[in-house]
Amino acid sequence: MKPLPAPDVPGKAARQEEAFQEEVAMDILTPAARSIRMGLIRSRDTSTEVAVRRLVHAMGYRYRLYGKDLPGRPDLVFKARRKVIFVHGCFWHLHRNCWNCRPPKSRRDYWKPKLERNAMRDKQVRQQLRRIGWRSLVVWECELKNRERLSRKISKFL
Repeated sequence: MKPLPAPDVPGKAARQEEAFQEEVAMDILTPAARSIRMGLIRSRDTSTEVAVRRLVHAMGYRYRLYGKDLPGRPDLVFKARRKVIFVHGCFWHLHRNCWNCRPPKSRRDYWKPKLERNAMRDKQVRQQLRRIGWRSLVVWECELKNRERLSRKISKFL
């Protein structure tokens, strides 16, 4: 077996390998099957959100769900305290440096701007809430792995 020739431009082989990987990484589902699967992803009452609600309730705090009159419709609203909690999925809201936030392998040109818009909108919503006198806390999906730490974080916030 002959050795491969050395690339004439530094990094050229790596770029070619990356381009190849992008071409090979195709969706294994048909567009119709992918549409059905994506349609099953809920925006409310997710398992992460329900787990956070149970934790907060067990801590003795009472709250309202989905503040319709507040920017961003926060997941948990503590009206008397003027505080809200957002429960974010690491993938959908771009939790940086998180193992749960892996970029999709297909249709990157679609997903990257979409997820970046989500993160930008989250930032704008928190700023709007701050301007009208509300404090906000973001609970990330991956934080549920350590419930004791999350419990302390929520207690300190509330």
